Amino acid sequence: MSISSVHSELYPDTKVTDTTQSNQRISISHVEGLKEENEQLPVYRLYRRRFTGLFGFILLALVTGMPWAWFGPISTDVSQDFNISIDQVNWLGNIISCVYLPVSLLVPVLCTRFGIRRCAEVGVMTLLISGWVRYAGTITSLSSEGAYALLILGQFFSAISQPVFQVLGPKYSEMWFDLKGRTTATMVIAIANPVGGAIGQLLSPLVGTARQSILVLAIISTVVVPALFLIESEPPCPPTYAGSKAPQSLYSLVCAMVGKVRINDPAYMTPHERLDFTINTMLFGVLVGATNALSILSAQYFEPEGYNDAISGLFGATLLLSGVIASVVTAPLFDRVLTHHLGITLKILVPIASGAWLSLIWAVKPNNTGGLFAIMVIIGTCSLIMLPVGLELGAEVTRNADGSAAILWCAGNAFGIIFILAEGALRASATASPPYNMHSAFVLHGVFVMVMGASVLFIRAKQARREMDERMAQHLQSNQMVPMDLLGTACSGQSIRSIEKEKSESIRDREKSIPLPDKRDDIRVEMIETVARPNS
Repeated sequence: MSISSVHSELYPDTKVTDTTQSNQRISISHVEGLKEENEQLPVYRLYRRRFTGLFGFILLALVTGMPWAWFGPISTDVSQDFNISIDQVNWLGNIISCVYLPVSLLVPVLCTRFGIRRCAEVGVMTLLISGWVRYAGTITSLSSEGAYALLILGQFFSAISQPVFQVLGPKYSEMWFDLKGRTTATMVIAIANPVGGAIGQLLSPLVGTARQSILVLAIISTVVVPALFLIESEPPCPPTYAGSKAPQSLYSLVCAMVGKVRINDPAYMTPHERLDFTINTMLFGVLVGATNALSILSAQYFEPEGYNDAISGLFGATLLLSGVIASVVTAPLFDRVLTHHLGITLKILVPIASGAWLSLIWAVKPNNTGGLFAIMVIIGTCSLIMLPVGLELGAEVTRNADGSAAILWCAGNAFGIIFILAEGALRASATASPPYNMHSAFVLHGVFVMVMGASVLFIRAKQARREMDERMAQHLQSNQMVPMDLLGTACSGQSIRSIEKEKSESIRDREKSIPLPDKRDDIRVEMIETVARPNS
């Protein structure tokens, strides 16, 4: 009886395939196919020069963060020295936030077209121009209007340089760092800007008169220029699968957010991902805007209650520097331990930060220096930890690092403008007790942050980008390649579970076809029969 007939009797519903004729041909083609697959395996590498580029980003982000908070602690001195109003001094910070909005949205467009290095060159050039245009406004022969115009123009150029190094931070970490260092790289670049603001708040009242402090800022802006040469656009080989993908445009992200993208498009976002990104944007914007308002209005917040400009600057510096320490400690944990807990982190820290902002309504009073420093530490610790967490979560749910960062930072500066203008209008009159106090502004500030913070309860925070990077790394380690079209589909919104389901279904389809043994199996059966016959 032939083996074919045996298979027909035992498995009547299966398709029997004769492989004896084609076994050799299949073996040869299989070897050639494996060779081609090995040649097409993607190569992921890390380069030591990624740290020099990171150092360049940190230095430039530090210095570009100084101008927007530089005039906060010395607002009264600037007002008297240049014969301008307090509101005009506030606009030296507001102009940066206003110009920041359109520039931050242009950075991803320029990065997609010209690369990270070219964008950094634009940022450094405008930083250098801003420092010396500002200093030109300190010439004593100028009228107050002429001097103020040059100060505003210098701040305008600062507003162009600042978003370049903030928006490109997540993109640089995605292009140069792997899963064990990406969040940490995003963190150090993200916090460098507020650290620069804190340093600016400390230096501006300590280096002399208002005019002398503007000269110091110009010198710092010049000294940092060589850091540009440490930055490169992209490595020869990407560090992860996400780093190997072609960059998506900001327009594709906007279309995905409004549901105008097909499900098989790489930019596609599920409805829950769109909701997560919306909530993340609101939380990020409110918390960054609240911190910006405190940095710019610090003297106006605390001086009416009896605190001098040095103490007012220390309040803002304490908020930012305490957050830096907390971020340095926690960011490596998000890379190596709490790798899938960004959402839980937000749900814990946002309510704490919101409550601390609300407590300022009662805490800002005379002779409460210790209590205010403690509140600043709580706000700084919670808020600055959420800074890299928010940026990374935006990149996770959108798979668009620079586009999501642009929208998040744009929201932060937009809310900063709203807070500053609204709270400036709520300043008490000269006849109030104490004169020009900001109690009504603290009420608006705390209540608004508290209400917006409640939305964190609805966030899910699925880290789709990290899941795909981990899955790709696992398959590379086991030398089992996943088809790139499936990976692209998963990154565009299809879940990993659905891909596994498709794979299992295809395996079941193949199992319906049972191949016959090849000639070597037939030979072994015949030899066993030959040996067994004499014993019978």
